Amino acid sequence: MLRSLGQRPVTGGGEDPRAVELRTAVSRLRRELAALPAEFPDRAIAEDELAALAAMAAGGSPEIPRLRRSLLLVAAAIGSVSALARGLRDVREAVDLFGGPTRPDGTAPFTAQPPAPAHTPADR
Repeated sequence: MLRSLGQRPVTGGGEDPRAVELRTAVSRLRRELAALPAEFPDRAIAEDELAALAAMAAGGSPEIPRLRRSLLLVAAAIGSVSALARGLRDVREAVDLFGGPTRPDGTAPFTAQPPAPAHTPADR
């Protein structure tokens, strides 16, 4: 019945499995970031946005634009730290479970279409 509304079933504990996945991925990346001895300029931004993502996941029904904004800020802050690449990918994949990116008006953003095949003289 819920599937017709575009919703996903919840786990036996009443939690949305997407929120559980997001919470798990964010927790893992937060631990990896805390264990990283290197300092980098935007570490505090990454920590703040990961805390925001964790709070949204705990809330159960996060706003997709806010999820994507936090993901973008985390990626910008730690994107060049290769030791965190897998954890960042996992968070991105968990955010994607909530749906693709949308514009503020709710429409899908432009996606590039593959170019049309070029015609050769033999085609004519």
